[in-house]
Amino acid sequence: MFPIILKEHNPDYKVWYEEEKQRIISKVKPENLIRISHIGSTAVKGLTAKPIVDILLEIDGDCGVSAIIKVLKTLGWRLMSQEDDPVKLSFNKGYTPEGFADRVYHLHVRYFGNWSELYFRDFLIAHPDVAGEYERLKLKLWKQYEHDRDGYTEAKTDFVRRYSDMAKVEFNNRYLPEL
Repeated sequence: MFPIILKEHNPDYKVWYEEEKQRIISKVKPENLIRISHIGSTAVKGLTAKPIVDILLEIDGDCGVSAIIKVLKTLGWRLMSQEDDPVKLSFNKGYTPEGFADRVYHLHVRYFGNWSELYFRDFLIAHPDVAGEYERLKLKLWKQYEHDRDGYTEAKTDFVRRYSDMAKVEFNNRYLPEL
């Protein structure tokens, strides 16, 4: 019902992100919110992507998981998975019984300090050759895994990990707050 679909970059993804970011900011207590970031392929201009906007919500270590889940559910987010050590919550929005809504989102909630998605995004932006290689990999895997989202993600894991590790060296401490 929810096959993998890849589309050319849509400049409206940035608008979708900003609108959803404002909804989240309006409900999450400021003391619990560290940073919200647009991540994933839709954050990389020109990159073919699933038409799903990925958002990283970094929360304070003192923020209770059950409280953040409750707040996000009031905004229409559906909890899809939860890991406790370290805390990783995954939500989605825009999946309907009839298929995809006009706007589809994935929200990744982490305690502050888990920056793998930020490193990978910024590496792709800084290295268009690597972004092109990633796009070719996604297009190659698309039809093979069209109805297997987990398989599609797993098939990209080594690539993502390799360049995320390189980004951690290149962008060391980039995401630490300014003092």
